[in-house]
Amino acid sequence: MTSTPVRRSIATVCLSGTLEDKLAAAAGAGFDGIEVFEPDLLASPWSPAEVALRCADLGLSIDLYQPFRDLDSTDPDRFARNLRRAERKFDVMAALGTSTILVCSSVAPDAVADPDHLAEQLAAAADRAAARGLQLAYEALAWGRHVSTWDRSWDAVRRADHPALGLCLDSFHVLSRQSDPAGFAAVPAEKLFFLQLADAPQLQMDVLQWSRHHRLFPGQGAFDLPGFLAAVLDAGYSGPLSLEVFNDVFRQADPGRTAVDAMRSLLWLEEQLAGRRPDLGLAAPPPAPRLTGYSFAELAVDGVSGPQVGALLAGLGFSHTGQHRSKPVQLWEQGEARVLVNASVVRPAAAGTAEVTALGLESEDPTRSAHRATALLAPVLPRTRGSAEAELSAVAAPDGTQVFFTRTGPEGWPADFLPTGTATGPGAGAGITGVDHVGLTQPFDSFDEAGLFYREVLGLRTGAVTEIPAPYGLVRNRAVTNPERTVRLALSVSLLRRGGWSPGVPAPQYVAFATADVVATARALRAAGAPLLPIPANYHDDLDARFDLDPRLLADMREHGLLYDEDEQGAYLHLCTPVLGDRVYVEVVQRIGDYDAYGAVDAPVRMAAHRRARLAAAAAADAG
Repeated sequence: MTSTPVRRSIATVCLSGTLEDKLAAAAGAGFDGIEVFEPDLLASPWSPAEVALRCADLGLSIDLYQPFRDLDSTDPDRFARNLRRAERKFDVMAALGTSTILVCSSVAPDAVADPDHLAEQLAAAADRAAARGLQLAYEALAWGRHVSTWDRSWDAVRRADHPALGLCLDSFHVLSRQSDPAGFAAVPAEKLFFLQLADAPQLQMDVLQWSRHHRLFPGQGAFDLPGFLAAVLDAGYSGPLSLEVFNDVFRQADPGRTAVDAMRSLLWLEEQLAGRRPDLGLAAPPPAPRLTGYSFAELAVDGVSGPQVGALLAGLGFSHTGQHRSKPVQLWEQGEARVLVNASVVRPAAAGTAEVTALGLESEDPTRSAHRATALLAPVLPRTRGSAEAELSAVAAPDGTQVFFTRTGPEGWPADFLPTGTATGPGAGAGITGVDHVGLTQPFDSFDEAGLFYREVLGLRTGAVTEIPAPYGLVRNRAVTNPERTVRLALSVSLLRRGGWSPGVPAPQYVAFATADVVATARALRAAGAPLLPIPANYHDDLDARFDLDPRLLADMREHGLLYDEDEQGAYLHLCTPVLGDRVYVEVVQRIGDYDAYGAVDAPVRMAAHRRARLAAAAAADAG
């Protein structure tokens, strides 16, 4: 069976910038077509005919002109004016070269309630459209005055029974009203004129505000978009898959980047259905190979922070075991935990900075992992390597972190490091066994993008989004893991953080190392002189009140500044170091039982402690 590749479209309302910016971004991301959002056209210096020429140059079709609002009216004079308004819009459509206009259900006080009267008015408008070779796609707004569900819009279209009048099905309007997409099967395929796709988080709020500010691209929210799309396709829809997302963040972000994120979301959505509908030519990138663990975490340092990071790692019980053959990169090891310290980054304007810049992830098939990343538009990073060095593929995550797909073994990436002769045998170190997780603060405009990236490109699982009150505002968190929990990421973002009035840590990163006995590790770290973050006595007093803790354990927690959380699955003990530079610190964690979280409840205490430590360090530097 020969399949026709599905066409992908995006509404210009999804993207930031002028219409010129939006068209370039859509074309650059590989979209086949666009929906022209009327306010974007009105603000453009290009005439509709010039927009059509520009789209043709970019290889974009104009699939829809939208929106036409409040068509129907119980006032005959107002309805007549609306028909004249529609004729003017038909002129615009003719110049744009598009045949379909989106007509929204009315929200006006004079909207028609009687279904037969509404059908008559829709048919009258459809008559005028048909005379111009055009058609109307009628959509039920979830907040429409009388037509607010898709089945009510279908009832109006069915009653009108006009060949130039059909439905526009919008996933947000359908799913936000908890309507059942299975009903689409009763709609003749020729009446399914257009499809708009958007995801959204589950929020308890006014549906109009939910729609206008919180829509997301497919795969970034809580809606069952694969089920919705399957129902539409099974009903016989054959038009473009088009995204229409209203979102405050997307409307401020770089349109090129947002368009790529949008395209990746569509590819993810298509992949969910590709096996079910091979006749449609849906995207089917190579399956994500299984990721089995961390091979390394890489810290970028400069001439000031490099010695500080080295001293911290030594205090944590790590050994400097290797030096890269051709680059200023050190390998530090303890147990299965490996840290690369990369001094090749020069920051003369920000001396003393350190940051997590790369993660090595063990893949069962690194080449196939890289191929999947490429198919899903992940930026592949160029690398220089010597003739005897391992060939590693790396892609850029949304926050710029480099993700390497690796195999650790005699012939793998460790062979790039010349041994220093430092032993790491049994008994060495402070009890650290490996990397438990890595914490990465995301830029404000890429938190949702990051969740989709790690799930779609890497094949990881995303957890629910949670929020915690922090000293400087709300912090949003999301865990990303593999099924075995050998790869864990803790993603966070500070909501609406503006300014830098205090020496806090606005975008912290950390590497959390695992231990089987955090108390014993803490004692070893103190004996080695490792800096540990002091935690106030009030915190431990509260632990004593909330939990039935062994008094000896509580005493150890007070002594070493341990943080604690527990749930019905188990418990979590962790300690922190002060911040290096302006954002990086280290945690050492012990998981007890089946505890699967990250101690986020302790984050406000940790943040406040980090701020106090930074204030003290700044005061000491000034005094010196």
